[in-house]
Amino acid sequence: MTSAPAPSPSSAPHAVPLRTGGRILVDQLLLHGVQQLFCVPGESYLAVLDALHDAHIAVTVCRQEGGAAIMAEAQGKLTGRPGICFVTRGPGVTNASAGIHIAHQDSTPLIVFVGQVARGALGREAFQELDYRAVFGTMAKWVVQIDDARRLPELVARAFQVATSGRPGPVVVALPEDMLTDTVQTADALPYAAPETYPGAPALQELAARLQAAEQPVVILGGSRWSAQAVQDVTAFASAWQLPVYCSFRRQMLFPASHDSYAGDLGLGANPRLLARIRASDLVLVLGGRLSEVPSQGYELLDIPVPAQPLVHAHADADELGRVYQPVQALHATPQPLAAALAQLHPPGPVRWAAHTRAARAEYLAWSDPSPIRIPGPLQMGQVMQHLRQVLPADTIFCNGAGNFATWVHRFWPFTAYGSQLAPTSGSMGYGLPAAVGAKRLWPQREVVVVSGDGDFLMHGQEFATAVQYGLPLVVVLLDNAMYGTIRMHQEREYPGRISATHLQNPDFRAYAQAFGGHGERVERTEDFAPAMARARASGLPSVLHCLIDPQAITPTGTLDGIRQAALARGVGA
Repeated sequence: MTSAPAPSPSSAPHAVPLRTGGRILVDQLLLHGVQQLFCVPGESYLAVLDALHDAHIAVTVCRQEGGAAIMAEAQGKLTGRPGICFVTRGPGVTNASAGIHIAHQDSTPLIVFVGQVARGALGREAFQELDYRAVFGTMAKWVVQIDDARRLPELVARAFQVATSGRPGPVVVALPEDMLTDTVQTADALPYAAPETYPGAPALQELAARLQAAEQPVVILGGSRWSAQAVQDVTAFASAWQLPVYCSFRRQMLFPASHDSYAGDLGLGANPRLLARIRASDLVLVLGGRLSEVPSQGYELLDIPVPAQPLVHAHADADELGRVYQPVQALHATPQPLAAALAQLHPPGPVRWAAHTRAARAEYLAWSDPSPIRIPGPLQMGQVMQHLRQVLPADTIFCNGAGNFATWVHRFWPFTAYGSQLAPTSGSMGYGLPAAVGAKRLWPQREVVVVSGDGDFLMHGQEFATAVQYGLPLVVVLLDNAMYGTIRMHQEREYPGRISATHLQNPDFRAYAQAFGGHGERVERTEDFAPAMARARASGLPSVLHCLIDPQAITPTGTLDGIRQAALARGVGA
């Protein structure tokens, strides 16, 4: 009998083809489900750019690395999958550090791939050389340099795993340029899968017993790793137990504001009545979040290390449990299985705190009503927010950076849909516009609105060109008061009348938008806003509505003069 011929290497079942490091890397991205990435090109990773030429990955070319990293972070925040960013070495990746820091503090999965000098030049302070482990070791969850192309599948898979597991965060992967051109044989990894941690039955029974014994329990939602289904499940839990629910700072999309249990958010300038209810509570359930500085109101809402209120803390990362606050019950569980389990938990009978929940809800509705708000000047932002509530779809994605202007969104827009909020809990200025580009690239059918300040917008205003280049009809509502308003507010509080380094001379933002090829309008009066917004939405172009705000209108209820006079009355600056 004649034996069958041996298969050729190209047809053998386990044959591994020769590939460059750049090709291997792109193949791993595809294997792990990457469909989009953001970059500023650099010669340090030309081999990757070449491999992307033939790959089914949408590449968004950005104008500055900080914008690219924020766009990727925004997609990570919306999807729970790592946002992907490629930047070049040295100044390229240091520009991207703002996005890396946001991902760290916001617990967002992000992978930043950065070019590195050739391996033979390492340690000589070669052109744009940095030690990435030293530079990003305290800012990223993991930093790795891949010196052997054969290890690309292994280490890229680990990067995806680290970025998404436990408390998600940023990973920085350094790629020596000569490694990317090496031609090697290596097998692909398996697609990553972030492990979920489930609460046990005894822990759920203990939680139910604590709820049944409480008189005024409250729930605070925060963190990442949620999903639309998890939000539905935790809403069912709150409904069954008639619990008042508060969202952590810039996490309002975790619970529908239209629900009878929703009672507001723990942000900057929080409702004082909301804070009083949490302080008076006899059981605080913190689900998913860390209760960090802003939602904890400067770490003064709960005592440290042992809160006066019995605390039940659930978090995806065991290291966060007891790290700042010592709970009476710690639940090591990720939000999705936790919420699913809580949805199956039902009270044995009527609860004692239903009136408390109704009162908390009424306080939120009064606090979030823009209709009575009046500010100095001819453009009334309360009426602007009323109009946006009337005309925009409920699932509109609102994006903002940092500044007092953000209060108009956080306090007066009712977030009712998961995946509808992009805002940095790290307080990073310039976030809104690039985040909106990331959102619109991900979900082009959704409406995306940026609310920005004048100083905030110009931190990454060049990314308006990116929006134009890719035909992304987002709308920027740009509030211009010709100053760094938040710092000016604090300046008047601490050094009344001594204005220093907070004044801004701004361009004509209408002309700015038009110069890039977008739609621009100037809005000076309340009655001008609605028609300008309609024209912007109908234009099919990225748009800027340049809204002139009276500098005195520093908050929805306060003025600069009022803050200064109050400071002087306290004897500050006397």
